[in-house]
Amino acid sequence: MERKGLAAAIAGLTAAAAMVLSALPALPAYAAPPGATPAQQDSGGQARLAAANEDPPDVALSGVKAHLSQLQTIATANGGTRRSSGAGYTASVSYVEQKLRDAGYTVVRQSCTSGCSGGAGPNLIADWPGGDENQVLMAGAHLDSVSAGPGINDNGSGSAAVLEVALTLAAHRPTMAKHVRFGWWTDEEQGLNGSEFYVNSLGSTGRSKIQGYYNFDMVGSPNGGYFINNITTTAAQPLKEFYDKLGLQPEENTEGANRSDDASFRNGGIATSGVAAGASATKTSAQAAKWGGTAGRAYDSCYHSSCDTSSNINDTVLDRASDAAMYALWKRAVGGGTPTRDFSMSANPASGTVQAGSSATTTIATQTTAGNAQAVNLSASGLPTGATATFNPASVTSGGSSTLTIATAPTTPAGSYNVTVTGTGETATHTATYALTVQGTSGGRTFTNDTNYTISDYSTVQSPITSTATGTAASPVKLSVTISHTCAEDLDIWLRGPNGQWYAVDRYGGTSCTSYGTRTYSVPVSQQAAGTWTLEVSDVYLGDTGFLDSWSITV
Repeated sequence: MERKGLAAAIAGLTAAAAMVLSALPALPAYAAPPGATPAQQDSGGQARLAAANEDPPDVALSGVKAHLSQLQTIATANGGTRRSSGAGYTASVSYVEQKLRDAGYTVVRQSCTSGCSGGAGPNLIADWPGGDENQVLMAGAHLDSVSAGPGINDNGSGSAAVLEVALTLAAHRPTMAKHVRFGWWTDEEQGLNGSEFYVNSLGSTGRSKIQGYYNFDMVGSPNGGYFINNITTTAAQPLKEFYDKLGLQPEENTEGANRSDDASFRNGGIATSGVAAGASATKTSAQAAKWGGTAGRAYDSCYHSSCDTSSNINDTVLDRASDAAMYALWKRAVGGGTPTRDFSMSANPASGTVQAGSSATTTIATQTTAGNAQAVNLSASGLPTGATATFNPASVTSGGSSTLTIATAPTTPAGSYNVTVTGTGETATHTATYALTVQGTSGGRTFTNDTNYTISDYSTVQSPITSTATGTAASPVKLSVTISHTCAEDLDIWLRGPNGQWYAVDRYGGTSCTSYGTRTYSVPVSQQAAGTWTLEVSDVYLGDTGFLDSWSITV
């Protein structure tokens, strides 16, 4: 065929092909399979990725509420509860697991083989593919409820928010700089048992890879506020930044300190933060003025009760908490959202009590959160009069630890002090807070145990204090007891002395329920002062649970 004739033929064929293609239905845009690498994306996908990496996406409140509705349905079908050892919890695990698998996550059920309640269901761990697996960021929430109710705010709200964050991340498929992992914990209501088991199972190597853990527990409280765990730390910065942009003036989550799963991670040397909206504590007038709601009422009056249902949610608070969770993970894990070199700090333990003239110690741990390790010089401020602080060593390389010793003088005034530990690095400066309580020297005979103990229905907890006072105990001994519990009349409280003698402190019974709070007692005794004194608290009725927060004894 002639060249001119060939060109005419090709032109005719091209026109015919165009007519055929124009008659076909439009094809959907290409979507890469779950876990696809950037190289597997088409050029349009690459452009969308570049845009997606700029700003965190919105977490749809409708999605979070849909998960809450499903958790309510599960509880209703299983005796009105999703307790860790019941069918309601198992069904909750199955629901969350299927959503994650459908979105492309690698999901593992981890049985809690030690430390959990008998029959407790598994933890659920989900990993999103991609990112540096030696730099892991985690977000988590406990999935179980108390026996008394369906637990839609406590903690369906946190579980649903974390789930929708995970699904939103999967839908946008950004390029990951760091690896992201999510966890839903069993048996939290019985003592943080599921998360503690997980952290212990990691070993030191696994724990060192986790650069931050974010916890979400009760994030939709109906009269709620805006609280951030460890608000002054590096881990908390993106959460505070998000709330600050909304003008919310967030506060430290003092009510929830050591009472949710972030404590398990922090005790394992991992930097933690997270948000909460409040539990049984009372909203102040100042908080109501800046956040709305009703002053003088609990953040959640249905805390650990049967009325914690799908109607026990503040949509606005829940929506903001969900977006804050996404904002923090996106800023820290997605490419381009993190500083080139940075570090974090934490104090473990974060608080201590001494008598004037004695010393307190804590470990100041640092961690490299971005780039290469850097030298960090340590200093302390906010010390009480007469106290000194020493670090051993005084300078560490991020990733290392130092022992802080705070020595008080016999003349140091009694009181509570927030000691600020400052780490000055090569590219950044960060702080950690150590809460120091100094007791007076009047005889050196007041001792405190501020370990948190879970008080469950029909259970007994014992909190020991070792007295080093000499001679005979001054009768009556003085007790100060702080308990978070909505029905003090459920509690039977006894004191056992070092010689084994039991003394009644506060007996159970009554026709109504009152919140416990802090109460003081004078207990006549006849025995030596030195040795172990034990406070025993029993919950003898069904329906209300809580925590023994702290107690002290003056002998």
